[in-house]
Amino acid sequence: RFYFSDNVIPRLESAVPLLMREMKSLPDFKNVSIAFPDDGACKRFHNFFPDEDPITCVKIRDGNRRIVKVKDGNPAGRHVLIIDDLVQSGGTLKECAKALYEKGAIKVSAYVTHAVFPKESWRKFVDSDVKFENFWITDSLPHAKMICEHPPFRLLSLSEPIADLLLGYDLMP
Repeated sequence: RFYFSDNVIPRLESAVPLLMREMKSLPDFKNVSIAFPDDGACKRFHNFFPDEDPITCVKIRDGNRRIVKVKDGNPAGRHVLIIDDLVQSGGTLKECAKALYEKGAIKVSAYVTHAVFPKESWRKFVDSDVKFENFWITDSLPHAKMICEHPPFRLLSLSEPIADLLLGYDLMP
């Protein structure tokens, strides 16, 4: 917001509607519960899911170890979808998935808008001891398409919503 002069009004948008479209196409859509890996993600995304009783996890540091526990909600018997804005190494998402499975989740999927994954850390999800049914990412970063050649990754393209936004503006004064 500080990159523009006072003549520019930024418009914040989200890719969550793309995810919602994908969610509704799942065969077990009625059994999907939303989860957030931490309070920050809950604050950013909970308004997109007003009818949900979300599951929220919490990170606890124990020396050098990071322990993730389910703080609120009940994942038992559910297909749980973890939602966050970005992923780096993926450690928190994997630990969150473990905690959800320990509390009875039958499936776990994930969504992040920005799949940073430095040093190809995405590979730890391909042959993981923690199963992710789906891992949706957007093409906000150049390597996303390549990552999505490997299950469980699935691509949500930002091109259509960006084009719709641009075409929806009256660009002529």
